[in-house]
Amino acid sequence: MILPFDLGYGAAAFMAVAILVSAFVRGYSGFGFSAMVIAASGIVTNPLHFVAVVVICEALMSVQAWKGVGPNVDWHRVGYLMAGAAVGMPLGLWALTSISEDAARAVISGYVLLMCLILFAGWQFGRELRGPVNLGVGVISGLANAPGMGGLPVAAFFAAQTIPAAVFRATLVAYFPLLDIFSAPLYFWHGMVSWDTLWASLWALPMVFLGNWLGSRHFLHTDPQDFRKFAIGLLAALATVGLVKAVM
Repeated sequence: MILPFDLGYGAAAFMAVAILVSAFVRGYSGFGFSAMVIAASGIVTNPLHFVAVVVICEALMSVQAWKGVGPNVDWHRVGYLMAGAAVGMPLGLWALTSISEDAARAVISGYVLLMCLILFAGWQFGRELRGPVNLGVGVISGLANAPGMGGLPVAAFFAAQTIPAAVFRATLVAYFPLLDIFSAPLYFWHGMVSWDTLWASLWALPMVFLGNWLGSRHFLHTDPQDFRKFAIGLLAALATVGLVKAVM
C-alpha cells in the first residue's frame, strides 16, 4: 500500500487514530479537529503536510454538521471574522513557509500550547463583545490558519463571553467552511497542495466521518463544556511532544 507523504506504517497508524479521535472531539464539542491533527502530525512528519488535508476534512465535516444550525448562526460575527482573516491569512502563510521544518514545528506547537493555556484559564469578559473587535480576532484567526488552526483563537474568544452554546457551535460551523474556501487557493499558491494531499484526504475521510458522527451522537453523555476541558488537555499534551521534538 502506498502511503501519503512517505509515512511509515507505524506513523500512518498513529495518524489514523489521531484523525479518528480528533473528529470525535470535533463532533462532540464543535472545535479542535485541525489543531489536534496538525499537532499530532508534527510528532511523525512535517506538520505542514497535513494543513491542506485538515482544511478539506473540516469543510466536509461542516457540511455534515450543518443540519439544524442555520437559525443559530451569528452572521454579523462571521462577517467581521472573515474580513479580518482576509488580512491575516496571507501574512501568516508568507511567514510560515519562509522557515525550516523544525522551526515550523516549534511555532505550531508553541502556538497550540498558548491557546490551550488561554482556554484553560477560563478568562471571561463578562459580556458579549460585538462589532469591530471581532475583526481583530479574525486577523489573529487568519494568521493562525496558515498552519490550519484558525479556529482556536475564535473558540477561545467565544468561550470568554456569555454566548449561548447553540450560537457558539453554529457560528463556528458557519465560519470554518468560509475560512477554508478562502484559504484553499492560498495553500495551493504556496505549494502546500499536492497529489499526496488528495490521497491523504481520501485516506482520512472514513475516520473523519465515523469520528464526527460518533461525537455528534454524544454517546459519552458528558456535558460538552466538561468534555472540551479534556480535549484541551489532550491537545496540550500533543503540542508538548511536538515542541520537545522540535528543540531536540
